[in-house]
Amino acid sequence: MVELFLDGGPFMYPILLLLLGGLALVVERFRSLSQSQADSDGFMEDLSKAVKAGGSKKALAVCEGHDGPVSNICKAGLDKAGKGADRVEKAIENAGSLEMAFLEKNMGWLTAIVAIAPMMGFTGTVWGMIGAFEAIEAANDISPAVVAGGISQALLTTAFGLVVAMIIQICQNFFSSQIDGMVLDMEEKSIELTDLLRSAK
Repeated sequence: MVELFLDGGPFMYPILLLLLGGLALVVERFRSLSQSQADSDGFMEDLSKAVKAGGSKKALAVCEGHDGPVSNICKAGLDKAGKGADRVEKAIENAGSLEMAFLEKNMGWLTAIVAIAPMMGFTGTVWGMIGAFEAIEAANDISPAVVAGGISQALLTTAFGLVVAMIIQICQNFFSSQIDGMVLDMEEKSIELTDLLRSAK
């Protein structure tokens, strides 16, 4: 494997850096999204009991005891409880935007790596073909032995770039699916909260 990497030529190194950077971002996103996942149904059940028993102040205490985007948007809404439904909904909307930004952090960099890695591989392909033609010119011979090195280098960089892109793309799709689920959960729970506050009046 190391020999194949070395045979790929100079463009293998920036592609390797893209892979390492992408994997670092994947680890960061995995840890962050894992920490953001919580039992939102259980949380809303506790919140509902708190609102009915002690109003928004007791409900805020429940929010303080939970982590995750759902508890954060509920806390923002409860902070504005008693100031009108419009203020509550606006606070939830603003908090939701902040949570979305947090959930999607570094996803743009993963997209960039997916796009750049194959292009870097194709650039290495062109570089390898140029080397092959230069070898033909220098040897004044078009035999397979002369051009094999350049063609091998060209194919290796393309393959490596595509493999890196596929690995990061799979991880990105997985994270996007998780984020979509969390966003849907936030929307559902924000509606539950507004309904809960209305019924508690």
